[in-house]
Amino acid sequence: MAQVTLNGVGKTYPNGFEAVKPSSFDIADGEFVVLVGPSGCGKSTLLRMVAGLEDITAGSLNIGDREVNDVDPADRDVAMVFQNYALYPHMTVRKNIGYGLKNRGTSAAEIEAKVQDAAKMLDLSALLDRKPSQLSGGQRQRVAMGRAVVRDPALFLFDEPLSNLDAKLRNQMRIEIKALQRRLGVTSIYVTHDQVEAMTMADRIIVLNGGEIEQIGTPAEIYHNPASKFVASFMGAPPMNLIDAQLENGEIRMNGSTVLTAPSDQAYSGPVTMGIRPEDVAIDEAGSTPFTIEIVEELGAHRLLHGRLAGHAFTVHVGKESLANTGEVKLQIKPDAIRLFQPETGKAI
Repeated sequence: MAQVTLNGVGKTYPNGFEAVKPSSFDIADGEFVVLVGPSGCGKSTLLRMVAGLEDITAGSLNIGDREVNDVDPADRDVAMVFQNYALYPHMTVRKNIGYGLKNRGTSAAEIEAKVQDAAKMLDLSALLDRKPSQLSGGQRQRVAMGRAVVRDPALFLFDEPLSNLDAKLRNQMRIEIKALQRRLGVTSIYVTHDQVEAMTMADRIIVLNGGEIEQIGTPAEIYHNPASKFVASFMGAPPMNLIDAQLENGEIRMNGSTVLTAPSDQAYSGPVTMGIRPEDVAIDEAGSTPFTIEIVEELGAHRLLHGRLAGHAFTVHVGKESLANTGEVKLQIKPDAIRLFQPETGKAI
């Protein structure tokens, strides 16, 4: 196990494209950190630099107490789990899991003991003599994880490992990966474009956009106090409602008429983008904000009401017991539920 320290680490390709802008952060020993962002944001490039599969063109990277900028991948004491499993089709599960140990010259008895331990941990004991073609997607991903576990690395790296699985299996594997990481206590970096994976698995989340870090924080910090409009719109399903408005004298005006009370500590005046999470709104006949419901989305445990608020698209999250239907209702919006952003920079005010 090891702490990971990035000090101004960046990646610029020979053609001048800056895939990752200089980034600095620490990952504590035993911490599970998720890099999340849209396609092309630089998260996989950053992970590959940690693994040694991409050259670092700026800054320094430390794993434990040594700088590894120029250390070969095989000597960094990291284990990587890929999206496509990367299993050898002609080998059995047993040989796939133990292959890396065999290359290191580990004794056959030790390999077998480690393979058996990993197989038991990952519920693969009955599958050790099968080939990858005889396994389901979830079983193949367990084999890939087993191959990483037996190496007893200082650092686990996961590159979108669940992207090829169906929704139900992804949910199951999320829990299994997090439980495994907690059991082993190995420092882990996990890359995904799926914000639900990030929210449910991470100790801390690093949100990237355009090769730059937008925010670092716990899932609760990222969700409830987004540092930018991008984070607010990317993290959350459904995302935060964002509406252009005007803030003056403690009042937020939308379309010049609809008025909301601003957060009490807000001294700023001028144009703003107002953000409200769908679940931070209540339907209340005594409310002051009209909302026109256009579509009701039934999701079993809850309902999403999609419509217009002051002419803007808006979504409200309500419980399954709500009887709201299409038409106009009144909303109660508490000032402390409102987040405000600079319209031009997108940064939180």
